[in-house]
Order: sequence, then structure tokens, then C-alpha cells
Amino acid sequence: MTTMESLIGLVNRIQRACTMLGDYGGGDNAFSSLWEALPSVAVVGGQSSGKSSVLESIVGRDFLPRGSGIVTRRPLVLQLHKTEEGSQEYAEFLHLPKRRFTDFAAVRKEIQDETDRVTGRTKQISPVPIHLSIYSPNVVNLTLIDLPGLTKVAVEGQPESIVQDIEVMVRTYVEKPNCIILAISPANQDIATSDAIKLAREVDPSGERTFGVLTKLDLMDKGTNALDVLEGRSYRLQHPWVGIVNRSQADINKNVDMIIARRKEREYFATSSDYGHLASKMGSEYLAKLLSKHLESVIRARIPSITSLINKSIDELESEMDHLGRPIAVDAGAQLYTILELCRAFDRIFKEHLEGGRPGGDRIYGVFDHQLPAALRKLPFDRHLSMQNVRKIVSEADGYQPHLIAPEQGYRRLIEGSLNYFRGPAEASVDAVHFVLKELVRKSIGETQELKRFPTLQAEIAAASNEALERFRDESKKTVIRLVDMESSYLTVDFFRRLPQEIEKAGGPGAAAAAAPTGDRYAEGHFRRIGSNVSSYVGMVSDTLRNTIPKAVVYCQVKEAKQSLLNHFYTLLGRKEAKQLSQLLDEDPALMERRQQCSKRLELYKAARDEIDSVSWAR
Repeated sequence: MTTMESLIGLVNRIQRACTMLGDYGGGDNAFSSLWEALPSVAVVGGQSSGKSSVLESIVGRDFLPRGSGIVTRRPLVLQLHKTEEGSQEYAEFLHLPKRRFTDFAAVRKEIQDETDRVTGRTKQISPVPIHLSIYSPNVVNLTLIDLPGLTKVAVEGQPESIVQDIEVMVRTYVEKPNCIILAISPANQDIATSDAIKLAREVDPSGERTFGVLTKLDLMDKGTNALDVLEGRSYRLQHPWVGIVNRSQADINKNVDMIIARRKEREYFATSSDYGHLASKMGSEYLAKLLSKHLESVIRARIPSITSLINKSIDELESEMDHLGRPIAVDAGAQLYTILELCRAFDRIFKEHLEGGRPGGDRIYGVFDHQLPAALRKLPFDRHLSMQNVRKIVSEADGYQPHLIAPEQGYRRLIEGSLNYFRGPAEASVDAVHFVLKELVRKSIGETQELKRFPTLQAEIAAASNEALERFRDESKKTVIRLVDMESSYLTVDFFRRLPQEIEKAGGPGAAAAAAPTGDRYAEGHFRRIGSNVSSYVGMVSDTLRNTIPKAVVYCQVKEAKQSLLNHFYTLLGRKEAKQLSQLLDEDPALMERRQQCSKRLELYKAARDEIDSVSWAR
């Protein structure tokens, strides 16, 4: 194989592989850029300009749908692959990757059917391309894109926007700087009215990317010729014009072989009085070789940028493969080690949330600094220690025997009733911290990149963590309730012993005598003083619990979560068999598919880089 064939064949293979991997079609990743960086040839022309015949002449096969009006209603990306002499010709569609077509009439039918599948049996168009590869010893390595014919008016069954829609679709291809424009114009029409040349002039004003093709030379009026166009006098291009003589309608009806048609075309130019001096530079075979030679020069110029893009893609893929993770070992010991490493990664992130390396742990402090004090302030002590309630409780506590010195039982009942209110805020603080910890577990699992591959393991870690947090919550509730109960179990006697002394200091010796509950034990002032004393004591206990409840919650929940969140899970892991460990490492199918795609792309780009490096640049 020549250097030229190697280069163009390489580009074809890369384009084909990119297409099969879904990188073609304008995706937002770097991979699709590779397809667009590789040169291809877009075939542009008005309706009935002979585009299909030119393509069939280049391929040497009759395989395209024919008819009146818009026949090509979807772009056809046609990749030609030159094979060894004598090998069988066949075609493959991207949407039917496992089927080889050796009957090219079936290829034509499949193009029609696939077009109808997207557009319906109407005259609508679609920008979704059909990808077709043809392998033959009678072709040169090329990528050709057959586009719908440009039109000036909509016919019945087409929307009014069809003219603009087709032009927009064609422009999306020919505006790309790496696209070579094959502008098809019929010789029996004035070149000044050529739709293809008009569009090519707009997108390629310098003419560097445009090749002019003049069809239907044999259909010109007698006594006229197209020499002014072919010799560049009517409209000059940087590349020479090429004349084509397609099969006549009679030949098409008779299914004249394309190889015979090529021979007739050669004979036409060789024996033509008008074009004989140009015969060596006319015809579909010459056009194919001309395009192939031009592609070689374009590829040579683009090799550095293509290589750079391939290397960039390889780096990105290597990085993504590292991010996705490598395949999991099948050995049970290695699997257990992997699971433990993943657990440690999660545990590390969870601790960072608690300790301040990541946000979230501050919400626990908010429970103690805001929620708990607010809940304590809202407790209904005013109602419990109202004059009416104090009178009722104190009176009932004495029974039929009035208290002699102080209503001790009344005091105790009032205090115990008040302290019971602290249970609610204590339990609420435990629940609030439990909720924060559960949220941090969820966030930590989501932020552990290594775990994203394994949804089953994620679920197991979440379940084990939440189960541990439930245990910590239960223990924490028991502890804070004990703190409240301890305050009820033993009252601080010194507080009440200090009361007469404080009253005496405030009001003198007479005040102490007045404070003694002698003759006025049923007076309003007596009950008000009892309520005030109990309120002061409850306030003292509230200040104590405001400090001790957070300590208990942190000790029983936060500290335990930091130290032993997954301890029980680790114990269970050690008892699992190899099959159970393997199930924990059952990956997300989407990630497995993504890794497989990345691996294929990586293989493609490395092979492409190796092939480029191995091609000899000697002319």
C-alpha cells in the first residue's frame, strides 16, 4: 500500500471508529472534535444535478435511491475502504453493525428504509446522518458525505421552510474548515445559476476547499461545449474543474454495470473533439484520484494538529479511567481489601464533615447553641408555677396535716413536675443531632468518588451507618434522660438552705421572720414565694442541663460516630464469603458501560497514534 493510501486509510479507520463509538455528531466532548478535525468531502449540488451519479461512478456501484424531487433526505456519510485486489465487495451500515451487504440493490433499499424510519414516508428531511461503509478493490480510500440537493421551492407534501432547512443542513457541513466541498453543477445549465457554486463561494470565498465538478456534458446542445468552465475562464477555482459523463437513463434502466460505464466515460473523453485534450484530467476515476491526492496533502498538513488532538484525548481518557477506576480483582482477599479501602475513603470524608474540613458539622453546634436554648426558653414554667397551680399542688401535698415549718412535699412535687419538662428538649436535641449525622452520611457517600462505581456497596454502607447511628441515638437518649432524672432524684439542698439567708440580707432580720411560714401559710404571698423559689431552682437546673446535655450528646453520638461508625460493618465483612463480597462490588451498569467506552476510545486513539508514527512520510 502506498504512503497516500496508508494516510487516507488511517483517517478513514479513525473516522469509522469514532463513528462507531458515537463520537461523531457534534457532542460536547473532546472526542467529537477528532472526527471534525479529520478531512472529509461533502458532495453539494442542486436537485437533479447528478450528485448520485457522481458518487456511484466513484464507488463503481449502483447503490443510491433514485427518483424525482428530493431523493436524498438524510445526510449519507459514505466511507470507502480500498481492499486487496480480487476480494469481495461488501457494505456495512452503522445501524446494522453485524450485517454485511453484498447485494447493492439491498443497500439501496436499506438506505431508503432507514430514511423512512426517521422521516416517515413523506418528503421531510432529517439532519440525522446514515453511516455506510463500502469495502472494495475498485475504490480509493475516501470519506464522502452525500447531502440533500439544494432547492428553490417547496413541492407538495413539504413545509414552506424546506428550502431554508436544506441550506442550513448543508451549511453545517461545508462551513467546517476541514471539509472539502465537491460542488456539482450540470453542464447544460448556466454556471452563474449553480446552487453549489453560489454556496461554495459564500463559505469558501478563496476557493481553497472547493472542487468543481461539471456533469451531463453529453447532454449539452449540439455545437456547444463547456470548455470555458472546464478551463477556468467562466469561473476560476484554485483546483481544476473535472468533467463527468454519467450513465444515461437508458443505461440505468438496463442496469449497465458501473465498470462498463467507467469505460464508456473514458472513451467519450478520449474521442471527443471538444474535450480530447483534457481527457487525462476528466472522468469519475480521475476525480476520485484527484480528491485522494488532495486529501493526502491536507492530511500531511494536519498531522501535527491531529496528533496533538489525539494525545490530548488520550490524556483525558487516561484521567477519566483513573476517575472511573480500574476493573475489580476476582480474588476474595483483594476484593475485601478494596471494600475496606472504599470504607476508609468514605469514613475519612465523613470525619472531615464533622471536624470542619468540609461543611455540615457546624450544624451540630447550631443544635446546642440555638435550638436547645430556644427549646428551654419555651418550656411552660409560667403555667406550671402559676399562683393557682402552686396553691393546688402545695395544698394537696399536705393532705389533712398542714405543714409545720415548710411545705417540703409541695416543693418536691412542684420541682419534679417542672423538671419533667426538660425531657422534651433533651430528646429533641438527640434527634436533631441524629438527623444531621444521617445527612452527613448521605453527603459523604455521594462525595466519595471511589464509591460511585458500586451502588450496592453504597447502599450497604448507608444501611450500616444508619443502623449504627440509631444505636448511638438510643444510647444518647437514655443518657440525657438519666441526666434529667438525676436532677429529679436528688435536689440541691444548699440552694434552699441559702434562701432564708438571701432574704435576710435583702430585707433585714424582720424579713427572715416574715419568711417563716407560720400564720400566713395560706396567704397569697406565701404561695408566691414558693413559686418564686421553685422557679429559681428550675432555672439553676436549666443552666446545668444546657451544659450537660450537649456533652452527653457529643459523647454518645458524635464521638461514637467518629470512632466506630462502621465497626460492626467491618465485623460482618469478615464473615462474608467470596460471592457475597463480589456482590458488594457489583458496579453500576452505566459506569461499566462508560468504562468500556473509554477503554475502546483509548484503544482507538493509541492505535491511531501508533499508526501515524509508523507511516513513512517519504514522498
